[in-house]
Amino acid sequence: MPEIIFSGPAGRLEGRYQPGKTETSPLALILHPHPQHGGTMDNKVAYYLYHTFAHRGFATLRFNFRGVGRSQGEFDSGVGELSDAASALDWLQSMNPNATGTWIAGFSFGAWIGMQLLMRRPEIKGFISVAPPANLYDFSFLAPCPSSGLIVQADQDDLVTPISIVKLVEKLKTQKAITIQHDVIRGANHFFETELNALMTSINSYLNMRLSNGD
Repeated sequence: MPEIIFSGPAGRLEGRYQPGKTETSPLALILHPHPQHGGTMDNKVAYYLYHTFAHRGFATLRFNFRGVGRSQGEFDSGVGELSDAASALDWLQSMNPNATGTWIAGFSFGAWIGMQLLMRRPEIKGFISVAPPANLYDFSFLAPCPSSGLIVQADQDDLVTPISIVKLVEKLKTQKAITIQHDVIRGANHFFETELNALMTSINSYLNMRLSNGD
């Protein structure tokens, strides 16, 4: 799990990178929760997502958005953070020019950024969005959503209203040629503090299904 520093639009960005098993291994980019509410790349959900992909042989990167940890710059209300994520994906691709696919996974604020990046980068063929804050941010840009993916919701979330995620999923499910899986983790709060194992069981089951189908 080497520590890395790469160039972002507001200066250096700090990350952790696990090379893939082969030159053609797929890529996974992990995005952390809100920088102004304690979110970092070492958040437990982000950390677990990172290791889930790394253990599967993906070339996997998680990093700190601008102004977090050793990353330079200041919080930019999502605009700059989306640019940071694009730069991180550029770096990951530059390290793995023969990669066979790209996935993105984000938690909370990171899920919002990840879904925006998904719209801009057609090479992303799968996503995992954990507790996407559909009541706090506008997700109307997903028109249409270009890739199939998993949306995971905590049923005791005190920050993201369950109905907002349900409405988001229902909207996305009407689109042709993509499939949205929606899992609800019972007893979990926004940070899945007591239900991390259940969260990761959901995510691993989804990845097993997608990857066994050649995705």
